[in-house]
Amino acid sequence: MARKSKVPINMSALLQTTTGTLAHIQTKTNSLTILADIVRQICPDLPEDAWHIANCREDSLIIEVKSPVWGQRLQFERNTICNALRSSTDGNFQRIEIKVNPQGFRQHRHELTEKTRAELIKSSEAKLQQNNTVVNEKTAKQFLDIAKKAPKGLKEKLEKLAKVAGKK
Repeated sequence: MARKSKVPINMSALLQTTTGTLAHIQTKTNSLTILADIVRQICPDLPEDAWHIANCREDSLIIEVKSPVWGQRLQFERNTICNALRSSTDGNFQRIEIKVNPQGFRQHRHELTEKTRAELIKSSEAKLQQNNTVVNEKTAKQFLDIAKKAPKGLKEKLEKLAKVAGKK
């Protein structure tokens, strides 16, 4: 019986030899990562959550940004990015398409706002419960002070408001 080799099989070599869908996905993912690194090196001031590489087709690279401001920033560096892409990919990518897509980034922001909204509601309810009696008494006194100098019709309404504020 022949002995089995104890040397582990290199997965990247295995994926490179295959021509299936998994190999195609891996090569595209690797190339998108390399392209993202190139853009990141050229524009280090761009926040990572403001843009991402959406796709690459034929000879163009598609970059999605979450606002037109970041799109304009990439427009300023478009020629530099194109030159770097041509040199690093041997001329495979010659164009850059910059697309504004706030919808792609909105869901993450929506989840964050829901969390912060719930936290704000809890904290404001706690503050209202603590300060509710103090505010109501102060408000009632202020209404009564104003009512002393007010005309007859306004005086009656302010006194009613003071009673309501004092009860709560």
